[in-house]
Amino acid sequence: MFQKVIKSAQLISLPDIYIKLKHLIDGSDYSMAQVAVLVSSDPGMATRFLRLVNSSLNRRVHEIETISHAVSLLGIQQIHDIVLSASISKAFEGILEQKMDMKKFWQKSFYSAVMAKQLAMECGVFESERIFTIGLLHDIGHMIMYQAIPDESLQAVQKSKETSRPLYQVERELIGFDYAKLGGYLMKQWKLPKSFQMITFFHPEPHKTNQFSLEAALLHLGYLLVLSDLEDGVFGEGAYIVDSSVWSTTSLTMENCLEYRQTALDQFNKVKNNLF
Repeated sequence: MFQKVIKSAQLISLPDIYIKLKHLIDGSDYSMAQVAVLVSSDPGMATRFLRLVNSSLNRRVHEIETISHAVSLLGIQQIHDIVLSASISKAFEGILEQKMDMKKFWQKSFYSAVMAKQLAMECGVFESERIFTIGLLHDIGHMIMYQAIPDESLQAVQKSKETSRPLYQVERELIGFDYAKLGGYLMKQWKLPKSFQMITFFHPEPHKTNQFSLEAALLHLGYLLVLSDLEDGVFGEGAYIVDSSVWSTTSLTMENCLEYRQTALDQFNKVKNNLF
């Protein structure tokens, strides 16, 4: 089953603009002016890029209207991550509309990203913007699964709800692997940073990783907070049960998480209509 899904995943490639950007910044001899010209060369990318930069999450006082202005304000890592997010969104355009509601999928993913970033900021994580990007992309495994094995994927979702068990556990039983493993594999195939691969792969069970353990724990909490909110579940119980290791890893409490969820939800509601 995994090989069948992998074959479907291999048909999806990232847009040329991301490949060109990565090639440019992987070299040591580049300028931010060159980066701005490259991002501007793709109108669709430029539009997505400016939407993300101008979201209230970045707390800009004045709207940024040009790519060159945006690039001058951001670090190269932020630029890379924004282009990556937009590229993955573009890569899946048009291929899943009949099998899943893409608008709802990206709204859920964006909510997860906002939540993970909020938790990261509360924990003093320096690279909270990168946690945001990983939160946005952590569920891409499900995009492939709904394309390649939609019936089995829906069956797993239904059984998870009926038995009040975490979805990743049910997927492993019924399908033989889970969405996080597939997402991590796809990120490796795309040669994304190791942090993206590891955090995505291990976030359902953050106690199993020795690398990026804090970030995996934060994504684990963010994912469950969002899922329990959107599905009217109880955070910390049943299908939304929390890996006990995250409390010591993050020093957060259940009460902290519920408080920060409201903050993240308020932020998400302010921008979701402009972004999707």
